[in-house]
Amino acid sequence: MNYFTCGIVSLLLFTSAAFGQKGGGSDVTWNATPNDVNNLMKSMKEMINVNYKTQVASLEEVQSDPGKNPILYRSGHYNYSYTEGQRKLLREYCLAGGMLIYNTGLGSAPFYRSTVKELAAIFPEQPIQRLTSDHPIFHSYYDLDRVKYCPGVRKSGFLGDEPWFDAVEINCRVVALVSRWCMAVGWEDKVEPQFQAYEPDSAKKIGVNIFSYSSAMRAWAKSQANAIKFVDKPESGADKVALVQVVYDGIWKTRHAGLSVVLQTFNFKTEVPVKYNIKETRLTDPAVFNAPLLYLTGHEYFTLRKGEAEQLKKYLENGGFLLAEACCGRKGFDLSFRQLMGTIFPGAPLKAIPQNNAVFRSPNDVTRVGVTPMLQQDLGSAVIPPRLEGVEVSGHVAVIYSPFGMAGGWEMSQSPYAKGYDDASSQRLGQNILMYVVTQ
Repeated sequence: MNYFTCGIVSLLLFTSAAFGQKGGGSDVTWNATPNDVNNLMKSMKEMINVNYKTQVASLEEVQSDPGKNPILYRSGHYNYSYTEGQRKLLREYCLAGGMLIYNTGLGSAPFYRSTVKELAAIFPEQPIQRLTSDHPIFHSYYDLDRVKYCPGVRKSGFLGDEPWFDAVEINCRVVALVSRWCMAVGWEDKVEPQFQAYEPDSAKKIGVNIFSYSSAMRAWAKSQANAIKFVDKPESGADKVALVQVVYDGIWKTRHAGLSVVLQTFNFKTEVPVKYNIKETRLTDPAVFNAPLLYLTGHEYFTLRKGEAEQLKKYLENGGFLLAEACCGRKGFDLSFRQLMGTIFPGAPLKAIPQNNAVFRSPNDVTRVGVTPMLQQDLGSAVIPPRLEGVEVSGHVAVIYSPFGMAGGWEMSQSPYAKGYDDASSQRLGQNILMYVVTQ
């Protein structure tokens, strides 16, 4: 789906003055491929008739408001580090809707390691991770599950043919993107066999996809930034419903306000007292057994630590309840969750919950639901019967799983690339699931 906006959007290129080098010097190779971005812009004009313009400026000239410079691009070869003030600026910039793009010059390992380290310092609460090939950034314009590399990439030991990008994602949006292999020489049509880089055709299509994704998410981020956030209220002290979000290795928190919002709307719809303060803990915490409801979500592949799967099984066998969803309908989480359930309950696989089940009847009679445009493309229909799957434990449904995203709809701001239920349907299903937990 093409999400390019009209008009000319600026891309800021960092100058050497923007990045302090270890030892007090500067990275003189920041512009080792001086025509890379300009050539990409020219190629984009020829390929898809979209205009971008570029600027060159120091980081000191960057404003935290991304309205002036919605994309910041950095390429280099050597180790570097930011000051605390620069980290603060870049964090504010990204959280306000901006996007950072880092290109490793000729696949430079020092530059790559420095970037990963710096992003960990800028976003300590959200670990950087590699994007799987179903991520929307690889399908925003061209489908790029597979790409072509120069032979130099193979000599480095990487034998795959999928694109390798690491990213920091916050609220279902990539705020910082790192290309492990060089895109710049491909944009300049100056590749050599020994380069650790993408071939020109793949590099240019990747560039188009990055800008298509950024254009769509920039517009969405403006509205998403205004999402309502809820906090504890005195009247919520009854604790009739307490949600505990499961922490695991990886991006376990994809949306930050969704749970609070659906609890608030559930309380408004049913007058059942709820606790709006969401607890976040690992499954090895004994306090898990005091929670009537666990919530598990994510985008990418994940695994639990030793003992966590066993703890989850004990929790469910002791009458606990698990609500899980593949945020944005992502395949990586879906596959991992199905594998997890198959390991814990090999004799009770996930299966579709019948349409006459109580979970679809109260407090909302849900017989049809709307879906997001991206999911509509897959299913061929904008309205479908609701799809939830479950696992029965000791005669009752202990696990409810949605392969389609709901959390973005709970926040009333589904991502443009989400494969999920629309906002209204997400709210109705979320309310019904909470009622099911309360009444079973």
